[in-house]
Amino acid sequence: MTNRKTLFTVTVLFAATLASAQQPSLKDAYKNAFKIGVALNSAQSFETDPVGDAIVKAQFNSISPENILKWELVHPQPDTYDFKASDAYVAFGEKNQMFTIGHNLVWHSQVPNWVFEHPDGTFLTRKQLLKRMQEHIKTVVGRYKGRIKGWDVVNEALNEDGTLRQSLWYKIIGPDYLVEAFKAAHKADPQAELYYNDYSLENEAKRNGAIALLKKLKAAGCHITGIGTQEHDHLEWPTTDQVDATITAFAALGVKVMVTELDIDVLPSVVRNGSAEVGQTAASQPDLNPYANGLPDAVQQQLADRYASLFATFLKHKDVITRVTFWNVTDGDSWKNNWPVRGRKNYPLLFDREGQPKPAFDAVIKVAQETAH
Repeated sequence: MTNRKTLFTVTVLFAATLASAQQPSLKDAYKNAFKIGVALNSAQSFETDPVGDAIVKAQFNSISPENILKWELVHPQPDTYDFKASDAYVAFGEKNQMFTIGHNLVWHSQVPNWVFEHPDGTFLTRKQLLKRMQEHIKTVVGRYKGRIKGWDVVNEALNEDGTLRQSLWYKIIGPDYLVEAFKAAHKADPQAELYYNDYSLENEAKRNGAIALLKKLKAAGCHITGIGTQEHDHLEWPTTDQVDATITAFAALGVKVMVTELDIDVLPSVVRNGSAEVGQTAASQPDLNPYANGLPDAVQQQLADRYASLFATFLKHKDVITRVTFWNVTDGDSWKNNWPVRGRKNYPLLFDREGQPKPAFDAVIKVAQETAH
């Protein structure tokens, strides 16, 4: 049994590596438009996922860390930083000459309770939490000064109606926590690009809130390079008109626009349009996991057509879009397999669970080729 399993693994690896070497690359197809990025998990950062790593090296010229630079992993205890995984991630980017992103510095999720609380459970004062936030940013950004080229400084600070989320950052420090975060990041690395990053910005109310937020940050003297629109999309949402309008609106602010966390959910939706709130959960039901045995050809084609229409829209705005990043390498890596319903089998990316390109990959390459001609 062990020999058979080993043979299967070697066969899959060989096929994936051969395919990576022979197929056209996304980074080459879009080299005259924008960078093509991907989010790495810890195995890929440590280069212990040969199939995934082969795809990353062949296809992408920018990387983002899925989790390893989030507070709970890089700074788990008050006096303890764990840079082992993030050091490997940054080294991977340097070795492969990739534009390396830091994700993220200030977020309401994946933050240990001790960040906001004293040992007795009472909350810190504004001054204490501000100092803690600034020290974290100084330490993390400072460690990778000149090596990580762009940072998601603040992540998902807005509610769906465009108002500021009532996070503990907001409640303890106040609404100016965003200004303080951007100023601390710029001080730690004056050359780094700094971004605000959020989801469902295609919904008008939230987009308007983001526009107002960016204007306030710029008015406060913040160095803000661009905005990341995550694009955790579905087969029918957002429309290409919504995507087009969103990019146009942000471009008018004079900032760069990045698609930062692209994937397309093919399963029945159980959350409101565009929501990527990680805390949401839903009970498992058979009808919510319709493709447990594989994606039907008709849905594969829907996915391919959807990706093609999105990339045609991105290319329309290549003068302001600097990067399009897929959130994970293969379908098997995707967070969508477990959110918001645990155990579902999803197919949101360009490469299947064996690392083979899907029809959606060919469709994205074709868009670039047709535009070039």
